Amino acid sequence: MNIDIVSTQFIKPSSATPSHLKKFRLSFLDQCMPAHFYPLIFYYYYDETSNITQSTMRFRLKSSLSDALTQFYPLAGRMEGQSFVDCNDQGVKYLETRVDSRLSDIIEFPQVAVLDQLIPYNLSDACMLKAEEQLAIQVNLFNCGGIVLGTCISHRIADACTLSNFMNSWAAIACGKSNIVFPSFNSAVMFPPRDYSLSSMTDAKNQVVIPPVDRLVTKRFIFTASAISALKANAAETLQPTRVEIVTAFIWKCVMKKGKASAVFHPVNLRCRMVPPLPTHFFGNMFQMASAVISGQEAQDYELSFLVNELRSAFAKINSEHAKELLGKDGYEFAINNFKNIGKLMSQKDMKVLRCTSWCRFPIYEADFGWGKPCWVSSASFPTKDTIILLDSRQTSGIEAWVIMEEQDMAEFEQHHDLQEYVSSYPEKEKTSVSE
Repeated sequence: MNIDIVSTQFIKPSSATPSHLKKFRLSFLDQCMPAHFYPLIFYYYYDETSNITQSTMRFRLKSSLSDALTQFYPLAGRMEGQSFVDCNDQGVKYLETRVDSRLSDIIEFPQVAVLDQLIPYNLSDACMLKAEEQLAIQVNLFNCGGIVLGTCISHRIADACTLSNFMNSWAAIACGKSNIVFPSFNSAVMFPPRDYSLSSMTDAKNQVVIPPVDRLVTKRFIFTASAISALKANAAETLQPTRVEIVTAFIWKCVMKKGKASAVFHPVNLRCRMVPPLPTHFFGNMFQMASAVISGQEAQDYELSFLVNELRSAFAKINSEHAKELLGKDGYEFAINNFKNIGKLMSQKDMKVLRCTSWCRFPIYEADFGWGKPCWVSSASFPTKDTIILLDSRQTSGIEAWVIMEEQDMAEFEQHHDLQEYVSSYPEKEKTSVSE
């Protein structure tokens, strides 16, 4: 596949950000985040019955993005220190490419190395830690008429819920809709940023930093609706696990080694756990990490039902009382300790730590810019080992697990007998298990 960059520019807000909004304060939850970008890619087939051409698509994307950035103005700014974004309207990095390939070939037989070419940044490049922009977008125009939007957003300013809201608002503006819900920027009021020079903040950041690994492998594993139902049947019927619970527990079980301790960290959205609940369009990083740990002495061939219970108990601890602690006078220290736990466990010898995240149920498949909803939404490679990203699959009620591991660990993981029974990761199976 040949990709040629046609243009590179910065798209600025269509209206200047007012002076009183020029300094966007991060919350202390934002300050806890690592300085990395995460990818999300949206794929659109060309509708031959439509009058919309790629030329129209290009114009609509640019003009509507400029309007969207007027409402999501921090995304067009630049990070200033560790507590503010300077909303100077410098804009979002925006690339256009021409792709000498058919979109259907990529979707039916996806290769991570190819998908990485559809996003604007090389996320494994250490220089990305110093990137100033908050958001970058790559518009890939295919010979067949299809179009792919590759996005990379800084985790210092936004979580997956915020990115999903942005994409849907951008799409709604492109379609000329009027009933658009724009973001709420009150995170720093609820969780005021702290002086980054404080040692506790510095220590927390150091605790979560993960050393680079030379040979990381990213692979996609598809759990169809029928496979998920079969896994649920293997757990106790009284549990009624969710899709995310059962898939996370299953992957954890496949990674476990007897006699070796293991832990799973999973973000939990705080918006619905606050009292009163916050709206879904609440901007920023609004989550805390749930953790489930099994010691080396306990590690054995656990039943799925046990692991589901461990995860559910961990999720349940991120509740309204947890949210109340965050809002209290010691909320900052409470949040920092939540993230420090990751580093503490990672520093333990013979401890296997999985960092999981679920973007399931976020309305990422609703981003219709006027030429239909995406036929697929995917991740790409990610530079952090032992990371699991769960996404809704193209098939109804299925899940795609994007797994990032060291080469040797991935080889062992793929050979697990249970994994081979329940999932598909190979092209010849993907075509039959993922419908158009």
